[in-house]
Amino acid sequence: MSRRPLVGVICCTRMPEDPVQGVAERYLRAAPFVGADFVLVPSLPDISNAASILSRLDGVLLTGSPSNVAPHLYRSADEGDGPFDPRRDEMAFRLISESVEQDRPVLGICRGFQEIAVAYGATLRRDLGEAQRAQIHHTPLGLPIADMFKLEHRVDLTSGGILERALGGSSIVVNSAHFQGVNDLGNKLAVEATSADGVIEGIRPAGGERVLAVQWHPEWRVAENPISRELFAWFGLLLKGASMREAADLVAEKATLG
Repeated sequence: MSRRPLVGVICCTRMPEDPVQGVAERYLRAAPFVGADFVLVPSLPDISNAASILSRLDGVLLTGSPSNVAPHLYRSADEGDGPFDPRRDEMAFRLISESVEQDRPVLGICRGFQEIAVAYGATLRRDLGEAQRAQIHHTPLGLPIADMFKLEHRVDLTSGGILERALGGSSIVVNSAHFQGVNDLGNKLAVEATSADGVIEGIRPAGGERVLAVQWHPEWRVAENPISRELFAWFGLLLKGASMREAADLVAEKATLG
């Protein structure tokens, strides 16, 4: 039997009386579209060694989460809006650093997008769910998850970027479920996608590392969404050693051939 690539999926810390390390199942069900096996990586930085873990993985998936990145990590002096998960913060930043060091591809989704942004020096804003905005990016709290993911909007893909090459168009429609996003991008990241109100929705390192992140949720009902399937297929090609652009061109070619 041939060995499939192995992806480490970061866990969140759930804090009942007996703390739990967990991942929403919908992320794990993306594995067939990546063409890989997924394993959970607990956010226990006091007992886990990121370098050792990465040496046995082919890539990392940084998922979304109910928790937010702690504000002090992006140089904000205010308390911010919880809940927070400091163990996930620390483990995510270690995994990003080691992935770059060991040339392992990383795909970030929602919180994972924000973790990658902060790891590369960006700051975050926390006003994207406010009702008075012309375009809100998150439904009101308390809705069932299926209704939460019904909120959609268009994102424009950067001309000549990885997402435009892979997904074969200048814009796509995505779901939107984030209260936070990039404020100041800094100079170490390139923009891959932007919403109509100017919010950055996709990023990659300007230095060429095999790291990409999106603010939306491609794992939501992925089997029903060809754009999401193509994004995960692109990540699967990275796991097999393709460059960002090589993988994008291969996915686009396959989509053209049907």
